[in-house]
Amino acid sequence: MLTSEYHHLKLSIKQGVYSVISLLFLSVLSQIFGSCARMGQPDGGWYDEIPPKVVGAHPTDGAKNVNSKKINIIFSEFIKLDNDQSKIVVSPPQLEAPEIKSEGKSIRVTLADSLKSNTTYTIDFSDAISDNNEGNPLGNYTYSFSTGDHIDTLEVSGYVLNAEDLEPIKGILVGMYKDLSDSAFIKLPMLRVSRTDSRGRFVIKGVAPGSYRIYALQDADGDYKFSQKSEKIAYSHQIIVPSNKSDIRQDTIWTDSLHIKNIGRVSYTHFLPDNICLNAFTEEMTDRYLLKSERKNADHFILYFSYGSLEMPVIKGLNFNEKNAFIVEPAEKKDTITYWLRDSSLINQDTLRMAVNYLATDSLGKLENKTDTLEILSKDTYAKRMKREQRAFETWQKQQKKLKDKEEPYQTIMPKLAMSVEINIPTNMAPDQNILFTFPKPLANINTSAVHLYAKHDTLWYRSPFEFKKIKDRKYKLLAEWRPGIEYSLEIDSAAFTDIYGTVSGKYKQGIKIPSDDQFSSLFVTVNGMADSTVVVQLLDQSDKVVKEVSTKTGTAEFYYINPGTYYMRMYVDRNKNGRWDTGDYNTDNQPEPVYYYPESIDCRAKWDVSRDWTPLGRPLYQQKPIAITKQKPDTERKIKHRNLERANKLGIPYTPPKP
Repeated sequence: MLTSEYHHLKLSIKQGVYSVISLLFLSVLSQIFGSCARMGQPDGGWYDEIPPKVVGAHPTDGAKNVNSKKINIIFSEFIKLDNDQSKIVVSPPQLEAPEIKSEGKSIRVTLADSLKSNTTYTIDFSDAISDNNEGNPLGNYTYSFSTGDHIDTLEVSGYVLNAEDLEPIKGILVGMYKDLSDSAFIKLPMLRVSRTDSRGRFVIKGVAPGSYRIYALQDADGDYKFSQKSEKIAYSHQIIVPSNKSDIRQDTIWTDSLHIKNIGRVSYTHFLPDNICLNAFTEEMTDRYLLKSERKNADHFILYFSYGSLEMPVIKGLNFNEKNAFIVEPAEKKDTITYWLRDSSLINQDTLRMAVNYLATDSLGKLENKTDTLEILSKDTYAKRMKREQRAFETWQKQQKKLKDKEEPYQTIMPKLAMSVEINIPTNMAPDQNILFTFPKPLANINTSAVHLYAKHDTLWYRSPFEFKKIKDRKYKLLAEWRPGIEYSLEIDSAAFTDIYGTVSGKYKQGIKIPSDDQFSSLFVTVNGMADSTVVVQLLDQSDKVVKEVSTKTGTAEFYYINPGTYYMRMYVDRNKNGRWDTGDYNTDNQPEPVYYYPESIDCRAKWDVSRDWTPLGRPLYQQKPIAITKQKPDTERKIKHRNLERANKLGIPYTPPKP
């Protein structure tokens, strides 16, 4: 019995060893033959370059008489979904956001809103779908179904730009209305919608035949209508009539990234209109209310309003006497008002309690007097300032003691800090520029006899006349006849300027060399097609900032003393002749003032006189702004990378792309 069991055990062990050896042998053989099979191919095999395909859907794509709010789209492989709100758009718009998520080889969509009868629904995925391994995008995929007995298939497309600077607006909502009345945009949600991509381009799909008006909306509250003045909008009175036609376009097939294999002609359905351009703007906030009060520094406080008023607020002090207590500095639009405290006792009072009476918009949109009781606390308290001053005094004392111990000159009275004046002298200053002075606090006295401007002729210095002119609160300009090729010296004695707290300015000296004429360029622009309009032509730097501007009624703009460099041009029609660009207003049917860009850069070189003819209406607005100064750059287009061809070329072996 034991002998038989032992024999069976020995036989089992022997068979197990043989099995292990066989498995190891087969593994080695498979690696050898597998290696041989891949000989001449890139290590690891070819990349997957075939994008996922839709192999089924429930309800089926294009289905009619659908009553289910649950959609399941099935793909040929595992996929991933870039669930970006700007990429995936459901139309008609859904007031309650649908649930959209990927699960393995499928995408599940659950609509939360009730389905509308006899309506075509589209889910535009754009390029949000790609395979899970290599990220090959499916491309512009749109799923559709209808709750009625037919599918609407028309499309309209175009662009949305920022009205002030023609920047493409990414992600703004664009919608259509069958109701052509102006009130529809305010009262009704949009009928069909899309969102713009990084180029500002939109495509609205699943449109039924008919007449429409189109709008753009930066929807702040998700109601798909213009309900807040803070929402950026665009509108047009153009009636949109969607249509389509058979057309042919060129289709370029590339051998690789540098070589064209073939250019073919492809038939396609051309949907119109495809060049709608909407200029988006934010209305001026005319509703007036107090936003906040602020007192960062003890010597002044600021009241911030949503909108300005010519009538200044009336302040009644509740724990101080407001009579002659302030120097008031309203901003240009009167929406921000700074109150400088004259009396040091008020400055040292950490809390100011006051009643502020001002004009505010009531529930009916009318301006009415309103009184708010404010308690304004200084963030820089009296105790903080005293500690800071004490530390500064102790530091000064130590310094003077060291000097005294070394028997070097020292001070016995701590001097007051001089006023910190910001003096802006432009780099490579041109003859048509001037010097800007900005003072930290309101001035009590200006002694222009302590300001000296000298001009150097040959080897001698002569006094040069100037004018010191106030341009706005605490900002002044020193204007002079700056001659090309002349060297100047600006010298300011101490105590030339004194602020309301007795702080005086220190000494200042700065040399200024005006370049000669031959170091500058000039630009002469002829504007065509703008007869009888006042236009403001702006010369821009490479950051889209205004360098110079000229207002003209004749269609000719002349720019002198331009520093050598690359420039761009913008222009706006100054309809109300106020010298600044103005936004629009929907209620008064007032579009923003038209803006145009010269579509090319302009090289200005020393000694050059450059001339340009400009026809602002010569090309569509969405093709005008040069990409070099466009801040909203187009996103990188998602496409198949064709890495197999590159690897095959490196290895010197042939490669035939598989058919999708």
